[in-house]
Amino acid sequence: MDATVQSKIDTWLNGNYDDETKNAIKALQKENNETELTESFYKNLEFGTGGLRGLMGVGTNRMNKYTVGMATQGFANYLKKTLGDTEIKIAIAHDCRNNSRFFAETTANVFAANGIKVFLFESLRPTPELSFTIRHLRLNGGVVVTASHNPKEYNGYKAYWNDGGQLVPPHDKNVIKEVEAIKSVDDVKFSGGEYNITIIGKDMDDAYINMVKGLSVYPDVIAKQHDLKIVYTPIHGSGIMLVPKTLAAFGFDNVTIVTAQEKPDGNFPTVVYPNPEESETMSIGLKKAAEINADILLGTDPDADRVGIGIKNHKGEWVLMNGNQTAVLAISYMLEARKAKGIAQPNDMVIKTIVTSYMIDEIARKNNVACYNVLTGFKWIAELIKEKEGKENYIIGGEESFGLMVGDRLRDKDAVSAVAFLCEMAAYEKNKGVALYDKLIDLYIEYGFYYEELISITKKGMRGQEEIAEMMQSYRDNPPAKINRSAVVELLDYDLQQGKNIMTGETWKINLPKSNVLQFKLEDGSKISARPSGTEPKIKFYFSVHDKLDSKEKFDAMLTAHKKRIQDIITDMKLK
Repeated sequence: MDATVQSKIDTWLNGNYDDETKNAIKALQKENNETELTESFYKNLEFGTGGLRGLMGVGTNRMNKYTVGMATQGFANYLKKTLGDTEIKIAIAHDCRNNSRFFAETTANVFAANGIKVFLFESLRPTPELSFTIRHLRLNGGVVVTASHNPKEYNGYKAYWNDGGQLVPPHDKNVIKEVEAIKSVDDVKFSGGEYNITIIGKDMDDAYINMVKGLSVYPDVIAKQHDLKIVYTPIHGSGIMLVPKTLAAFGFDNVTIVTAQEKPDGNFPTVVYPNPEESETMSIGLKKAAEINADILLGTDPDADRVGIGIKNHKGEWVLMNGNQTAVLAISYMLEARKAKGIAQPNDMVIKTIVTSYMIDEIARKNNVACYNVLTGFKWIAELIKEKEGKENYIIGGEESFGLMVGDRLRDKDAVSAVAFLCEMAAYEKNKGVALYDKLIDLYIEYGFYYEELISITKKGMRGQEEIAEMMQSYRDNPPAKINRSAVVELLDYDLQQGKNIMTGETWKINLPKSNVLQFKLEDGSKISARPSGTEPKIKFYFSVHDKLDSKEKFDAMLTAHKKRIQDIITDMKLK
């Protein structure tokens, strides 16, 4: 056993930890499970710029009472240092995952023991409601316990600031320093301030739903299409708490819930990954949608910040939209509907991430609406909204990972409002006699046929992290001259904050915070992005190709060509 690992194990066996924890460690020792002990203790679970995420279990590299407590103590220390003698107030929510309620109560108890006023939701709630609550109650911050769409073995802890967005500079790095300064579990105040905790629930639900209802652009169209056939699956998650009520508030009265996935369950018994990006996860919903001849299928992940959408294609087959297609449909609808309604403003803006379809940039440009690109993650969208507040009017934003945020009353991706908004979009097009897939093809003809795919390569454990780092360094040290027989004409390195024209040698500064992302732009217009995940042991590769589409008749052939082009790029880069 590595000496450092053994030292940490000894600390936990001899320190102020509960007997259940110590017995779990002893059981691993008795089994001679050196691999699990090493993985559990070889490092401290990193409090990254978004918080914690990891496997649940004993050890310094796992989600448990002690790692959650130390993270909370560090966050509490930073709040007190920053805000001084003012009364500090925060909100706490959690999703459906195993131990989520326990971790949420642990977090609440630590904050409360530090003299901080806590508003704790009575039971599971969607992440976006936590963001809304911070703004609505004018709190200083918040925490939601969730591992989003990760497998059932994971849990996590996302920290928020007073704008309702996740931590950004300087707060993210400063909180990390405070968390890292907690060297012992004995530094954590686990109890003693329970009187500082207030339980919240229905009143906040009602306020949130009322806010979302105000996002509707065409309630009169919904009234005509109130019986739109909607199938919804919460995938065993927290969306069940608000999505059906929100759809009812919008005026939709023909909603079918996927009963097999209706009940909150942290074991996610019907899926491998509780992620609406996965076709397997949405398969039960697709079957139900086909069975009742629905107009639209929607699914939300465990903490209801991601939304997946299924519609019938031009051949009558049920298909899932990818996150880019969903964002294209939603953003184009928002721009079109606001213009048709006469409420578009000269300073309207949309925001997307650097790995999200550049078709959105083109749509915004042709509609004379500003479109901004930010780093991956809605915290950067939230930060830009704050920066532009009072000067430009944010109306909608999106990212390829199935995230949308309509309006600025909260500051994180919101699948609850997205479900209602996408149903309104479907009603709007149906009222005109247009199917959503046909609308998408029309947009391709008008703005160019952009097609994107994503692959993730998983590298688990200590060695996996090293392999991902080596892959990124190799691309930096030896960038390819050609990919799939097309010359690389631009290299964008967001960690160096530098763009480079490969042909001329010209360089320029990228005015975004540092991020470990590389982008290759090819002579044929293709774009490839490489980015290690901040929440999973994966490196992600994003591929985008585009071309001009002249007619609907040519759509199928071009779709096949786009898919082949991306597969050829993947093969050439030896990623499969």
